Amino acid sequence: MEIVRLEHVYKEYPLGAHTVQALTDVSFSIDAGVVLAIAGPSGSGKSTLLNLIGCIDTPSSGRVIVAGHDITGKSPDALADLRARTVGFIFQTFNLFPVLTAKENVEYPLLQRHNMSKQERNKRVERLLEFVKLSKYARHLPNQLSGGQRQRVAIARALVTRPKVVLADEPTANLDHKTGEGILALMKDINRKTGTTFIFSTHDQKVVDFADHYIGIEDGQVRFLGVRRDGKWLIRDEWLQKARSDLAETRVSGVGAHVR
Repeated sequence: MEIVRLEHVYKEYPLGAHTVQALTDVSFSIDAGVVLAIAGPSGSGKSTLLNLIGCIDTPSSGRVIVAGHDITGKSPDALADLRARTVGFIFQTFNLFPVLTAKENVEYPLLQRHNMSKQERNKRVERLLEFVKLSKYARHLPNQLSGGQRQRVAIARALVTRPKVVLADEPTANLDHKTGEGILALMKDINRKTGTTFIFSTHDQKVVDFADHYIGIEDGQVRFLGVRRDGKWLIRDEWLQKARSDLAETRVSGVGAHVR
């Protein structure tokens, strides 16, 4: 089942007397429960894509459908409501409130849910802090935590509303190599255990290598669509060729299949 679909999406921004074309005729879909990397150089359109999928912005033309909702033409209030119910965010700079403890930072998104009791909020927050191995740091302020610990708090905060999609914008950019790998492994573990869809925006190959699916973007256009098979990346034409080859083999065995 797909969780995100983009259909012939264009996005333009005014820049003085000129117009910047950030995305040009972008179309793809994302299945629920995958770990996807959107990769490309700086200025390629990665952040614009995340803003659209995250219901922060709307396309200039085309359609963006998130969790069954077409965001095209929606008001800022409608986008905010959909965002709060559907999407979690993880930022490279963590974006934690410096005056709130780790527990309070994780709890913060739930404060807008007036139908949730304090006891229920506490239980959910404590469970997530335990899951990301930060229970004993619950009362620590962000400046008392390491970079990796702060990112774990940010991950717990992104998950606390039980979103369908978590967007991670360069999630390891401010972390050392070992800590970054630990954070990626944690997110993949969460994906496997909860089925939450993770979408990374990155230019880092090690982040791409943690994903199951890959979208390569350059100059606002999708250049590559890839999927991991047997530890290797297959670009779209290659994986279709392999699927057809597998189909031929199964037909020899008398088993039918269908590949588009």
